Amino acid sequence: MEERVYNFSAGPSVLPVEVMRDAAAQMLNYEGSGMSVMEMSHRSAPFEKIINDAEANLRTLLNVPDDYDVLFVQGGTTLLFAMIPLNLMTGSGKADYIITGQWAEKAYQEAAKFGDAKAVASSKPEKFSYIPKVPAGDFRKDADYAHITWNNTIYGSKYAAAPDTGGLTLVTDMSSSILSEQIDVTKFGCIYAGAQKNIGPAGLSIIIIKKELVGLAKESVPTYMDFKIHADNGSMYNTPPAWCIYIAGEVFKLLLKNGGVAAMEEINKRKAAKLYDYIDGSGLYTAPVAKDDRSLMNVVFVTGDEGLDKKFASEANAEGLVQLNGHRSIGGMRASIYNAMPEEGVDKLIAFMKKFEEENA
Repeated sequence: MEERVYNFSAGPSVLPVEVMRDAAAQMLNYEGSGMSVMEMSHRSAPFEKIINDAEANLRTLLNVPDDYDVLFVQGGTTLLFAMIPLNLMTGSGKADYIITGQWAEKAYQEAAKFGDAKAVASSKPEKFSYIPKVPAGDFRKDADYAHITWNNTIYGSKYAAAPDTGGLTLVTDMSSSILSEQIDVTKFGCIYAGAQKNIGPAGLSIIIIKKELVGLAKESVPTYMDFKIHADNGSMYNTPPAWCIYIAGEVFKLLLKNGGVAAMEEINKRKAAKLYDYIDGSGLYTAPVAKDDRSLMNVVFVTGDEGLDKKFASEANAEGLVQLNGHRSIGGMRASIYNAMPEEGVDKLIAFMKKFEEENA
């Protein structure tokens, strides 16, 4: 087997080696069917078992109550930025958004196309370096929902707890944090996530939504954009992204086998603490995010010298530590340490950072 690099990409991102090996072994003949999952009918018994098992295992991992639907849909969260207001901003036509990064801002801008979207708080003036603490009274009482982005992939911040919205339905984008830490699903009316950061290949999004919020879309909403269509058809109104669902399901099985989300959270906290502790004690690197709001998944850091940052990423790449460049919009460095990043990868990154600091201090 070819030697693998440590892939710190923010997405598409590292996947569990065990899952990929198993998928490769069954690429041409899935469980004796004589064909690949990519070839089989989505109406066939083997695939119905794949999607049903995937949903059941995700429900177990996140303790999803029975009064929530779990939907698998095509596309990424950019599509969901429009689907959310089209399905939920249908009462007063108002929705309140907290802007904590580029993706939160894009979600807000998309919602503004369909109704009265309001940015109730934003950390943009401080370069999204913290999560605004918004009192319940700042939300409009008649808004259809409040929206947050749980983890900010580009800027390296996250929510420590769900905000008090004063009783408003809370909607959250958890694309880059889902399954990385334990959450109480009942605090949210809707959780959505693209798969390509912590679950599987790009092309799949997952929606966990309270049943009472399904069926609120207006008749003018395009068929595929209506949550009820997907709920009523078991996520198979049309041909689903079968391969993506299969890989996601295999990831869910692996997580359950290894102790579930609680065990994964412990590992993630340990990985992140190692990296942040080194950065905080360093004379070269700094992490620009408020300590209480730091992401477990996306560790952003800088040297303060743009040229040195680029040199760091280049030399790290040569050592098999790849995709450490910060997002093109802000520069610096970013280590995405999702569930599938082994602790050894973080240890090797820290060793390289020490060496680089010694040579460039």
